[in-house]
Amino acid sequence: MKLPIVTWTAGRRLALAACGLALLAGCGSGSTSSSSSPSATSSSAAASPSGSALCADAAALRSSLDQLRHVSVQPGAVSQITANLNNVKAALTTLVTNAHGRFQAQTSALSAALDTLKTAVSSLGASPGVSTVSGVVSALGQVNTASQNLLAAVNTDCPSASPSSSG
Repeated sequence: MKLPIVTWTAGRRLALAACGLALLAGCGSGSTSSSSSPSATSSSAAASPSGSALCADAAALRSSLDQLRHVSVQPGAVSQITANLNNVKAALTTLVTNAHGRFQAQTSALSAALDTLKTAVSSLGASPGVSTVSGVVSALGQVNTASQNLLAAVNTDCPSASPSSSG
């Protein structure tokens, strides 16, 4: 008979996580980007492999980050956050490869923040509670800050990769 109470409590905790993620998303993206067509960007990659590929990678990373920030928190949220997290890690790996050592401080900071988020999400899945929800929200804040720093650095080569210009 305790199952409904556990389910209700978990539901409340997930609702709290949803509020935290919504708050984070609101802080993280003040404007929308028109880079919704990464294929258009990557079609020009043949002309200038280093610059165009880097810009396409930055756009793909930004798109993955947006999905991570806008995840809908519900009973299956841990698996969705994990999937989005894996997409961001893959996009970051591609960017790092094509950046050839550039932006190393920023990519390392984002990678570390993603690792922290992965640990926090694992804790949330294993033991849902206020402290683990808070840990995920805090880790998402670190990812948000690190990603803004990386995209600002990439902005020197790819102005469209810029984080929101209005603060």
